[in-house]
Amino acid sequence: MTELRVLRKDDRDRWYGTLERAFGGAGEPPRKRELLDELTEPDRSLGAWDGEECVGTAGAFSFRLSVPGGSLVPAAGVTMVSVAATHRRRGLLRSMMRRQLDDVRERGEPMAVLTASEPDIYGRFGYGLATNCLAMEIDTTRVRLASLPEAADAVELRYASPADPEVGRAIEDVYARAVTRRPGMLARQPGWERLQLLDPPEERAGASALQCVLARRDGEVTGFALFHVTGEADMAGAKSVVRVRDVYAGDPASYAALWRFLCEIDLTWTVSVGNCPVDDPVLHLLSDVRRCALRVRDITYARPVDVGGALAARAYRAPVDVVLDVRDAFCPWNEGRWRLSGDAQGAVCARTGDAADLALTVRELGSAYLGGVTLRALADAGRVTELRPGALAEASLAFGSDVAPWLPHGF
Repeated sequence: MTELRVLRKDDRDRWYGTLERAFGGAGEPPRKRELLDELTEPDRSLGAWDGEECVGTAGAFSFRLSVPGGSLVPAAGVTMVSVAATHRRRGLLRSMMRRQLDDVRERGEPMAVLTASEPDIYGRFGYGLATNCLAMEIDTTRVRLASLPEAADAVELRYASPADPEVGRAIEDVYARAVTRRPGMLARQPGWERLQLLDPPEERAGASALQCVLARRDGEVTGFALFHVTGEADMAGAKSVVRVRDVYAGDPASYAALWRFLCEIDLTWTVSVGNCPVDDPVLHLLSDVRRCALRVRDITYARPVDVGGALAARAYRAPVDVVLDVRDAFCPWNEGRWRLSGDAQGAVCARTGDAADLALTVRELGSAYLGGVTLRALADAGRVTELRPGALAEASLAFGSDVAPWLPHGF
């Protein structure tokens, strides 16, 4: 007998309370909660109500997602999903996912993406693992940056205040230029730049306030690094950690100069990075990756909501002309055969009565969509079936990307 409805102004506190309790009960710091309230889109935020009690939440942000070829595709950023522990196994999550995907379709967004606290949950709703990220713990007492571009020595580095609006604009300009160069990144809506620079003391875990260094070449800002430094020490002396939040640059020299700076900060022993691309160029600058404790984990799960629109919105690494037999039990409007024809300049994708070349579910399409998971790997796992000899090799090559897709921050 639960009621599903969009978020009303007077429901907001109870709605957030249900969400926070589902994720352990610790509330956000006041400044962060205030900004999240501003960014939340009430008409895209659903609540399941049992009388006056909120027992389920789900939301979405209106994003544009970078795809292979550099286009920005409208995408729903699914977020804030929870079901009260007292109301599990009643179909609440399924009903919220149903309502949400219907809404995404009505809005004309061909894609939906999310980060999953429990990855096992979302496959049944058509979401497939699309991007991974890399974490590192660089032992800077044993690892150095080697073979840097000669131009790195000419890059000017200066500390800057993240709270300075002019610095914030420079940072966002660098980020915006990076978005179309790597699939999977999000073109940030107004307000999101403030969230990325937010620095609540409650979230520093004993480290310094957020620090910023800007890189300049010929007077222009070409990159930045955002980081914290801990104040750790023992009887042998200081052994602080540099906790890197972001490093971006528009050219190899600036990127190398920023990483060299981070690895050479006085009184520090380790550079800790929680999220960078799996093919990050810094891997080829480090003298010994074995001492960097590399760890790969999943980050983005993607789902085509409009198969034809999604596949036509991206470019392809090689010419492709293939008929896909798509199964999508949760969004049946996607079921059937689709002919995809495209190359590096663009693509068309339309329904067809022709014989299928490959058979797969929408979940596999989501995994392959950004170019980070190959159709060949999915076929080897038994999740894609080749119906025409040679079609798998053709499509797997075409769906690939020159750079690994990556999601730089959560939502």
